[in-house]
Amino acid sequence: MRIAIIAPPWIPVPPPAYGGVEQVVALQAEGLARLGHDVTLFAPPGSIVPGVRTCESPIELPEQIGQVDVEARRLTALIDELADFDILLDHSSPEGLALVARARTPIVHVAHGPIDRACAHHYRSVATLNRNVHLVAISDSQRRSAPTVPFTDVCHNGIDVDAIPFRPERGGYLAFLGRMCPEKGPAEAIAIAKAAGRKLLIAAKCREELEQAYFEREIRPHLGEDIVWMGEVDRHEKYDFLGRADALLFPISWDEPFGLVMAEAMATGTPVLATARGAVPEVVRDGLSGFVRSDPAELVPLVDRLNTIDRMRCRHWAQEQFSSEAMALRYDRLLSRAAGGLTLRANMRSEAAAPRPARRLTHISLGGGVAG
Repeated sequence: MRIAIIAPPWIPVPPPAYGGVEQVVALQAEGLARLGHDVTLFAPPGSIVPGVRTCESPIELPEQIGQVDVEARRLTALIDELADFDILLDHSSPEGLALVARARTPIVHVAHGPIDRACAHHYRSVATLNRNVHLVAISDSQRRSAPTVPFTDVCHNGIDVDAIPFRPERGGYLAFLGRMCPEKGPAEAIAIAKAAGRKLLIAAKCREELEQAYFEREIRPHLGEDIVWMGEVDRHEKYDFLGRADALLFPISWDEPFGLVMAEAMATGTPVLATARGAVPEVVRDGLSGFVRSDPAELVPLVDRLNTIDRMRCRHWAQEQFSSEAMALRYDRLLSRAAGGLTLRANMRSEAAAPRPARRLTHISLGGGVAG
């Protein structure tokens, strides 16, 4: 199939540092290309995925994630280009989906964020008006949170386990990795570490004004020899940071739809101590790859039980449940059904021997044209 993958416009694919969705998009694109599809990735400047044609939007990366006007301008410029594909794999916002749906091409839209009542109504309306729109949840928890949304399927996010080094030894510290905001629980992670008498290393995205204000108010006063601020780490630093930890602390206070960092930590062999919100009970198997409890305070005594978690079994759980290969195969089946299923596959196979003209790398212009 000729597949167009539409990435969010905020961060390059794959991300140089923070960017869970962008990491998933990179693995999807590479995995589908390896399965033999003709994949084109529409992504921000600086995006490079092996084996995948990349079309970059010639706009500066916005300072703040979620600027609706940036996404709207970019998607509006793409509509004519998207008509050339068999299927669109869309990772835009719920508002962006309404623009993508104008392409009149079958669309598989992945819902990455929480779905409140207004968002559920929006999804339901778009799917009702355009039968070519197929909605995918990234966890059973997310799907259950929006029972009125006509989801087609649930596909867990994947990670490249082979690219994540396994660490059999423990480094003598607890780790927090995420965004610097209340719902991610960095303040609760500090409280857990202090109550357990353990060292905590904090690595987090802290670029935006609200994130910086939260850091100054809730985190900086606690910094010292046992509570250490690491700043934002890149992808390779992240795996070393997670892999050397005794555990990843994930005391969230919101219903997170997935939580990719938990899967990454487990792939290094590091167990997760997490609160039972959102998809956490799906991602972490209690007692095997970490411990899940309803309240952050209940995690404190479990710090002393981390030596009961077998780090190799922890990695195997991540491999079995969240490998990038399994994710690619799930999306391959889903995209095939959405694009027309077996008839389309048979036609593509019969044409496989015919030579295809070379297609050059293109960059999408906001003016609507295509520049080489």
